[in-house]
Amino acid sequence: MVREPIRRNARSNRARILATARQELGRNPEATLEEIARAAGVVRRTVFGHFPGRAALAEEASQALQDAVAWQPDPSEPPERVLARFVLAIWPVGDRYRLLLALARQDLGAERVSEVLAPARAQAAVILEHGQRKGAFHGHLPPAVLNAALEALTLSLLESVNAGAWEDDGTRTAVATLVAAGVPEQRAAEVVEAVAAEVREEAAERA
Repeated sequence: MVREPIRRNARSNRARILATARQELGRNPEATLEEIARAAGVVRRTVFGHFPGRAALAEEASQALQDAVAWQPDPSEPPERVLARFVLAIWPVGDRYRLLLALARQDLGAERVSEVLAPARAQAAVILEHGQRKGAFHGHLPPAVLNAALEALTLSLLESVNAGAWEDDGTRTAVATLVAAGVPEQRAAEVVEAVAAEVREEAAERA
């Protein structure tokens, strides 16, 4: 039986490797596992014990992203609240999103990355289309185009956080997303504040 301190150390190493991989690959998509190991302060064997190759990092990232969007929106809930909840669900795994894009061409291939991102993109498109029908979001762009624009906005804001240009726990990005979708700024801020409080309560109950 594996002792708990050993398991805790393995989990800590895995988390550090992932965090370092996201950072290093964000700077250099060609970074090798050896370079990631050095940056993480672990030996090469430790990295390969958790991730046999760069593709394994990508698969971990894809699973985290899929888990984040596994919930089903409540069709009776106002669209702006649903969109806020979606952004807040995506934000904690945003670095994994960037990791997937960084590894896309060389390790997974564009087709596999599109397959991985499809559930998140499909859910966002449904939310936006529903919101447009309800008049909550502006309708001068087709849902798919608006979806792509909001995805790019989220990635850009995440990059700004990583670069130290500003700080965000996801709520500021959620407000920006709602405003870009056509929700008045004051209403967007109120919605995000309420939804974020609910998300925190739900997380505390699960803990």
